[in-house]
Amino acid sequence: MDVARLAGVSQKTVSRVFNNEAYVSAEVRRRVLAAAGELGYRRNNAARALASGRTRAIGVVTLGTALYGPASLLMGVERAVRDTGYALRVVNTVEGDPTGIAGAVDSLLDQGVDGIVISEPIDESGSADRGPDGTGEGPEVSVHVDVPILVCGAPPPFAAPTVLAAGVGADLMARTVTEHLLGLGHLTVHHLAGPQRWYAARDRLAGWRAVLAAHDRREPPPVEGDWSAASGYAAGRELASDPDVTAVFAANDDMAIGLIRALTEAGRRVPDDVSVVGFDDIPVAAYVTPPLTTVRQPFDAVAQDGLKRLVHAIENPQADPLAATEPPVDLIVRASTAPPPAGRGTRAHH
Repeated sequence: MDVARLAGVSQKTVSRVFNNEAYVSAEVRRRVLAAAGELGYRRNNAARALASGRTRAIGVVTLGTALYGPASLLMGVERAVRDTGYALRVVNTVEGDPTGIAGAVDSLLDQGVDGIVISEPIDESGSADRGPDGTGEGPEVSVHVDVPILVCGAPPPFAAPTVLAAGVGADLMARTVTEHLLGLGHLTVHHLAGPQRWYAARDRLAGWRAVLAAHDRREPPPVEGDWSAASGYAAGRELASDPDVTAVFAANDDMAIGLIRALTEAGRRVPDDVSVVGFDDIPVAAYVTPPLTTVRQPFDAVAQDGLKRLVHAIENPQADPLAATEPPVDLIVRASTAPPPAGRGTRAHH
């Protein structure tokens, strides 16, 4: 073998280095990797799969979208998979295709993967077309999956030997945002919700609703947008006409930015008259006028923790799954939130 000859070691030693086995000194490992790099050698995963029963590949099913949340989570998963030493295979689904997840999983299983990550943010089962009060689950995905699965969010349940969940924290983050606004003295908080076919939008609405109920506050009817700044602007024009609106929690930053524009045009100053909070902490959030209070989603931390647990399940099929690590909620308080106008907030500030 050329690598072994150039490094001055046996083929068995080269195999140990590429398989990350023990009993290889740092110096020998360095020589083997240097020789492999000089020769342009790449590990033959197909051959390894025949020998080990594994392909050293992880598949990802994700919605084909440029929206900040799903795209950022996919980038986090890609970085985390690279760190594990596994190859990555991505299959995109299309919004509106009820068989998208099953077809994508089937495709990855045909290619041969050791585990699958499902980053599918939309309920395509039809159970979500009920508006902001809808609940329930879609049917189980009708694909027999014999490898571990990591789900990010809450897609339909799978029949698989191991199903792990990651990133189920939007409810807590929404609670924190709503508590922040009530803590400033606002009597209630209006909600600009995301489209309710999205699991994340449902979680954020549920967290907002739970906090208002816990504090015995009036629950204004939520306004539903489509994640875009344009839908936030349209909602803002509607909300600006209601003098009782002093605080709004928008389900993402883009809608919050559109909302602020509409409120400002209508003569409702932010935050003097109306406080606005977003969700995601997109890069531009700190630079809009006023800078946007928001909650930062820990995409990289969720991906790294999830992939660590998925790889553990792949490589230790008889062991108990690793427990999930929940990252802390990171509320970024900027200039778009303040106490309500004088006389509009009668509760004591927290």
